[in-house]
Amino acid sequence: MALRLAHDDDEPAETHEINVTPFIDVILVLLIIFMIAAPLATVDMAVDLPASTAERQPRPDKPVFLTLKADGSLALGEETVARDTLAAALEARTRGNREERVFLRADRAVSYGDVVALMNVLRAAGYLKIALVGLENRPAP
Repeated sequence: MALRLAHDDDEPAETHEINVTPFIDVILVLLIIFMIAAPLATVDMAVDLPASTAERQPRPDKPVFLTLKADGSLALGEETVARDTLAAALEARTRGNREERVFLRADRAVSYGDVVALMNVLRAAGYLKIALVGLENRPAP
């Protein structure tokens, strides 16, 4: 509370003004702290993803398996397929049903970028329902 001394009264009068200088100082200090701490919060680190223990989903009668082998070659079911003829082979296999789910299996040695590139080829061909296949890892009883 600030006081103003008046010479004509015996009682000091109150002024109702807020001193905002300490408030601004605190805000500036907090701003500097957050500017320094924010870049430190985004750290790149290696991630070892766990195996899935999700419930097993029912399998269709005749699933469409697309396999990406370690050498980069593709197999639709048991037949080897070239990348440029993949769309036509899928069309023949699914009888033109683009709503059918394609189960994508990739070798562990294949890079993530190659898997995403193959998923982009499937998307360009009109197959948007893609399921990634992995090993089932059940916890010990």
